[in-house]
Formats: sequence, C-alpha cells, structure tokens
Amino acid sequence: MSIPTELINRYPWLPSLKKHYFEIASRSPSIFISEVFSKDFGSDLKERLLDLFEAAFDNLEEISDYKSDRLNVYVYLLLNIFLYALDNQLITNRLANLYSKITYNELTKENNDANLYNICQDLGLKIRYYEPPINYGLNIVKDHHQKLETNFTIHFIDYLRLASNLRDEYRKLVHNSLLEGYVFIQNKRLIRLIQEYVRNRLLIKETEDKASLKAFLSDVSEIKDFKEIIDKILNAWTERKEEFEYTFKIDFESKEDLLTLYPPCVKEILKKTQEGQNLIHNERLFIVWFLLALDYPVEKVVDLFSTMPDFDREKTTYQVNFAKKKKYIPYKCLTLKSLNLCFAANYKDKLCLEGYGSVEPSERKKLAHPLSYTRIKQYRASKEEYYKNREVDEVNE
Repeated sequence: MSIPTELINRYPWLPSLKKHYFEIASRSPSIFISEVFSKDFGSDLKERLLDLFEAAFDNLEEISDYKSDRLNVYVYLLLNIFLYALDNQLITNRLANLYSKITYNELTKENNDANLYNICQDLGLKIRYYEPPINYGLNIVKDHHQKLETNFTIHFIDYLRLASNLRDEYRKLVHNSLLEGYVFIQNKRLIRLIQEYVRNRLLIKETEDKASLKAFLSDVSEIKDFKEIIDKILNAWTERKEEFEYTFKIDFESKEDLLTLYPPCVKEILKKTQEGQNLIHNERLFIVWFLLALDYPVEKVVDLFSTMPDFDREKTTYQVNFAKKKKYIPYKCLTLKSLNLCFAANYKDKLCLEGYGSVEPSERKKLAHPLSYTRIKQYRASKEEYYKNREVDEVNE
C-alpha cells in the first residue's frame, strides 16, 4: 500500500518516510546538515527547530503556528540528530512529550478516518475499518444511556503493545470490548495510542558509546549552522533548568541511601522521575501520598516532580499541600497490583515476594502495604546497626 507524500509531510515519523525521501535517508548526518541549511529555507528550519526546543523547555503542549508542510520532514530528521548530539535524557523526554502531543492535536483536528486508517496500515497495525460505524455496547451513567460505536477495531496484540506504558484503568484489555481478537476503539483513543508510538520513536536513550558520540560531535561541530543552533539550545536549557533541577537526588548505587528502605513500586517511580519520564496519574498520587506519609517536606516532594515535562511549580506545590492537609493514605499492595504498579517480580525483591516473620515459608506473613515494607526494612537496618556496634564495643573491651 502506497502512502501519499502529503501524509508523510504531515507525519514524518511514519515508516514510509524512508521510501519517499530515500535521497535524504542515504546521506550522512554531517552532509545532510550542511546541505539542508544551505538551502533557501535554511533560516526557516532554524526557527522551527528552535521553537520546538523553546516550547518544550517552557512546558507547552502545542505550537500555535505549527506547520505541516514539506519542511516538517527536515525538522523531524534534524530533531533526531540534535537529540542524539545533546545526549540529555531530560531534554529528550521534554521534546518527545511535546512532539507527540502536537501529533495528537494534528490528528484530532484533522478528523480524517481515511488518513488515520492509512497511518495504521503504514505502522503495520492490524486494523479493521467499518462504515457505517459499528455498535459495540451501551454506556449507562445514572439515567443517561449512550450507544457506543466506532469505525475502528485493532488486534489485541497491537493494542497491548501500544498501550503497554499507558496504565490508566480503562485501558486494560479486560475493560474493553473484543470481537474475534480485535478491540473496539474510538478514534481519539486510537490517536492516543499513535501519540505514544511517536513519543517512543523520539525517546533516544543517552548513549553508552561516548567515543562514537565524541567523534560525531567533532565532525558536525565544524558546521557553522549546527554549532549556532546547538549553542542556542544549550543556552536556553541553562537558563531554564534551574526551574526544574533541584537537590532531590537519589543515589541508586549507594547502600547508605534511603532508597534501600523503599519498596520496588516506589523505586520504579523514583527511577522514572530521575530520567525525566512522565508519570501517569496514579503514579503521581501514590508517590506523593507515600512520601508525605514518611513526613517528607512538601518542598522536597515538589522538587521530585521538577524533571517532569509538564512541571509547574506553583500548581504542584498547591496539589502537594492539599494532599498533606487531607492526609491521604498510600495505595495498599493489592491496589498497586490492580493498577499495574507492583514491581516486586521485576526487582526480585525477597521481602515482597516471600513475606516476613518466620523462617518457615508456610508461616511467613505477606506484605499488605508499602509502608510496612519501609517499617520492616528500617527495623532490620537498626537491628543490624545495633549488633554491629555491640561487636565493636566487645572488641574494644
């Protein structure tokens, strides 16, 4: 199936980009950068690229004058190159978050079923289209009855793959209607899955091959336009990073760190915040309630969210203070499991998996709450410290 070039221009993250723009894909990054900025539209490209970074640093979710013309292809390719060159996970997460939201807004405004179907086909998704829309259920809220209908169904394997990082309760497969292995999905929810695909396409991990990165930077830094843009990006980042880089740091390697007292569910969320990943609603609620239950200062809890792409200090401070006033209790283990927020198996945590209280496995008690995990770990740590100090005293005597 052939995808129209116009669709590639609007959505250059599509796999067919390589077919339509083969002459670009075959060039080395340094040659591509040199050639593209020497063209008549070079200055326009610089402006669009810098606008994206500025908007991401300002926590915006859209760009009012965003254009979907042929230059959009060059912008997308340059964006990938600059994210690799910057090698900064916080910046990458912010750009991926913004760009994917722009994609969501564009697809929603377009409201074109044919384009949406073609996009899904190009992504290799098993999708079915129905015209007229197919009725698949009834939504009842009090006395109001609403028929559920859609033009699309998606194979459950593709659905699970795209929704794997979206842990909202309503996205679980068990809460969605299926027919012959296909999930009924409304347009906006399908577009949300595509948004997640786009976000993941841009999530370039910080490279471990620093030698190759150094060689690449040495090569492209000779290009005047590249150096000018990356300097502007870094200056903008330096000016703004103070707004969201604070002292709430967790040392994941140190045995002395408080992290050793935290259960896997908490460690996983803290790990995400360090990487600047966005947290879903339930993750945010849980980590706030958990830390407040341990009497963490409000400002420290707020600082934890400072790396989030959508961070707003004033709004976050208000919400954390509100939670502190209400004295919410963190989710219990059973709830965390139902929300897919339990990571005991991933971390192979013995206390979570095997329980506590007795040497005999059959008599061990199972953890019911993450705060109990911290209490038990704290008790064990203080007990070890007590015996260690006693041994030292006996040696000195």
